[in-house]
Amino acid sequence: MITIKDNFLEALEILKQFLADENNIKQIEYAGKIMVQSINEGHKIIACGNGGSMADAMHFAEELTGRFRNNRKAIAALAISDPTHISCTANDYGYDFIFSRYLEAIGNEGDVLLAISTSGNSENVINAVKIAKSKGIKVVALTGKGGGKLALLSDIEIRAPHSNYADRAQEIHIKIIHSLIHFIENHIK
Repeated sequence: MITIKDNFLEALEILKQFLADENNIKQIEYAGKIMVQSINEGHKIIACGNGGSMADAMHFAEELTGRFRNNRKAIAALAISDPTHISCTANDYGYDFIFSRYLEAIGNEGDVLLAISTSGNSENVINAVKIAKSKGIKVVALTGKGGGKLALLSDIEIRAPHSNYADRAQEIHIKIIHSLIHFIENHIK
């Protein structure tokens, strides 16, 4: 039987694996620079994901529009999480289009899409990435496992180490998200 302490030890091991690859830190910094440039040029960051990844997308956006660590101007960011949009689009077009339809409506060249999928294979996230690419929107993907289709479609992919469960990838993702927010706060004009 796995104990509570075992959960923490497993999470620590996954974090150590992530930190052992210096490229992960470089990718986070590169993603942060792209986001800062977008914000400084008057654009926005749009985030999307399913389930816990949607919660992470919402958390990312609210820390930028609200406050993270420093008092500063509000930063243009939003998560595609409006339940009326999601239920309308899912009903009329199918669940695979809930993010792409929204991005088609409000995404503009120069924006950045933060696409979150622990498998890297969520069709609705992939469809959003395809719309983003067609509109000149840079894509930063947070993935897990083998990176899935998102690894090939994104401008920057930051992948959590492989684990048997999505929660371990989500734990890495939230650390990446906090690091991105901190980087943005420290570098915006």
